[in-house]
Amino acid sequence: MAFAADKGLKHYLKTQYADQTFRGLYHWNPFDTALLIPYFMVMIVLALYGIHRYTMCYLYFKHRRRHNPEPPQHFAKLPRVTVQLPIFNEQFVIDRLIEAVCAMEYPREKLEIQVLDDSTDETQQVAAGIVERYAALGHPIVYIHRENRHGFKAGALDAGLKQTEGEFIAIFDADFVPPPDWLMRVIHHFAEPHIGMVQTRWTHLNRDYSLLTQIEAILLDGHFVLEHGARARSNQFFNFNGTAGMWRRQAITDAGGWQHDTLTEDTDLSYRSQMAGWKFKYIPEIECPAELPIEMTAFKTQQARWAKGLIQTSKKVLPLLFRTGVPRKIKVEAVYHLTANVSYPLMIVMTALLIPCMIVRFYQGWFQMLLIDVPLFTASSLSIAVFYLASQRVLFPKTWMKTFLYLPFLMALGIGLTVTNSKAVMEAVFGIKSAFARTPKYRVAKKGEKSQAAKYRKRLKLAPWIELIIGCYFFLAIIYCFSNHNYFTAPFLILFVVGYWYTGLMSLLQGRFERWRSGGAVNTDESSPKPFPVGV
Repeated sequence: MAFAADKGLKHYLKTQYADQTFRGLYHWNPFDTALLIPYFMVMIVLALYGIHRYTMCYLYFKHRRRHNPEPPQHFAKLPRVTVQLPIFNEQFVIDRLIEAVCAMEYPREKLEIQVLDDSTDETQQVAAGIVERYAALGHPIVYIHRENRHGFKAGALDAGLKQTEGEFIAIFDADFVPPPDWLMRVIHHFAEPHIGMVQTRWTHLNRDYSLLTQIEAILLDGHFVLEHGARARSNQFFNFNGTAGMWRRQAITDAGGWQHDTLTEDTDLSYRSQMAGWKFKYIPEIECPAELPIEMTAFKTQQARWAKGLIQTSKKVLPLLFRTGVPRKIKVEAVYHLTANVSYPLMIVMTALLIPCMIVRFYQGWFQMLLIDVPLFTASSLSIAVFYLASQRVLFPKTWMKTFLYLPFLMALGIGLTVTNSKAVMEAVFGIKSAFARTPKYRVAKKGEKSQAAKYRKRLKLAPWIELIIGCYFFLAIIYCFSNHNYFTAPFLILFVVGYWYTGLMSLLQGRFERWRSGGAVNTDESSPKPFPVGV
């Protein structure tokens, strides 16, 4: 019995970490140095962005008492409001959107609703018919269709702005369902003459639909709770999210109007407007439900567009911002905000170097590995867990502990996005243009519901296979770790395997499980009309 115990954990720790037999035999050499220097440079940059996540948490809780969700004053006479609904091939959700907007509480004589339709499919007839029906009921709604998609969403919003006299502009994407009191709760915040934009918090219609939607909801909650909350409460610049917000028309005009030279026209306009002197407000207590992408490729398309657009915006806006007289802390925060997605190509570099560096450093000794790895891991990876746990605790104080169950999958999914997002970031860096990749809307809210929008489904041809190959690479690395009794590294590598295999397989198999269950034939019309989506 004593012999068995001696051959157990105690024996393993002694032979692996306390044995000094070969101490001093390893010596640095140029090849190892050439591997380790770029590896640690990447890790340090990732750690800096990780420290920034801690900073967001600190600023949010430090200034939590500064936030007041109630407007300090009210309009004596309600102003004229225009609600813009930009759509493109949204035939399965447009009726839900228009119904919700027409049910909003606001004097009809002070309200105008614009359906800005760039569709190239049956959505044109569907949307025009719905608008005609609600207009006949007395709702102030108009249908505006463009024959071309010049400027994409930004172009449609700008075209609509030229056809309205509204002093304030509310914007909702097709997958949103604003509550009836949304306009009345938001408008009075503009009674302060210096407020140029008010953003409200997204909530999720189909949060519990699948593991993917659960993770997506947690990711967005982190952005809307901590990032927006911290920046708004500490008087930093933050961005309009493209929907579920309201603009003062003059703030758009003073910023130079909608421009379509980036894929995140909302963030671009936000920074230009704030540089022009306008103040923004974020009111998380006002919620606006929306639909999350239920398929991996739709999610990847959305994330790649955001990643590319933010880098494009950083190239355009940061030089202008640096020449202004705004405080240095705003400039520093803008750099972190707009360049955060460079972490994806850095992750690709780390992926390539991780295994060779692990082999090299294994022979340096475990103490040297821990001395460097623990601080870098704490700064980069642990910060992700702290960030999203904190946001869930704010939103769900009674049930936030279950977020621990989703953390490994959340981190794995983030790793799995590196291929498509790295491509998007590098396209932005090198100035490669692509069309605005609209996120398909499926009108699915509950478990078991089937998508009506199979025709909008897209498949990524090469990226999923690359993800599967990289996952196999890390699987072989795990085998290597076990063969060398390096058990502490294996759980970290498992995240890479799960992340790359999950995103790759879900991209390849999306929609097929549904057809297999229903016994249906393969849909030969899965692609929506070009030019969307392009760039991933």
